[in-house]
Amino acid sequence: MLQKKYRLKKYSAFIATYKNNDAISDRNLCIYFGKKKTSDDTTTKFAFVVSKKVHKRAVIRNRIKRLMREVIRKSLLESKYAHLNKYISIILVGKSSAIDASYDDIYDSIDKLLRTKGF
Repeated sequence: MLQKKYRLKKYSAFIATYKNNDAISDRNLCIYFGKKKTSDDTTTKFAFVVSKKVHKRAVIRNRIKRLMREVIRKSLLESKYAHLNKYISIILVGKSSAIDASYDDIYDSIDKLLRTKGF
């Protein structure tokens, strides 16, 4: 489970991140980046979203969110994506092709997207 200090919770923060219009996507997911930080005092917060349009059953949607959450959690522990600390918030949105995706597929998607972002 992702620690509380890394979770994005406020509705206004979601709206601000979506309005920033800084997004990249691939077959399995889309990543929205919030504004860049001015100081390093705060931690970067993550949110994981899978719409009801992706699948009707909550079990399937929650599985996709768990996979994304685990990839980010392990990456934060290893400090693999330390460059993500320059953003205030990041939202990962699952797509319908992620229903049949394995952990490795999700990991590869996130890794590829973050590399194309210029990291």
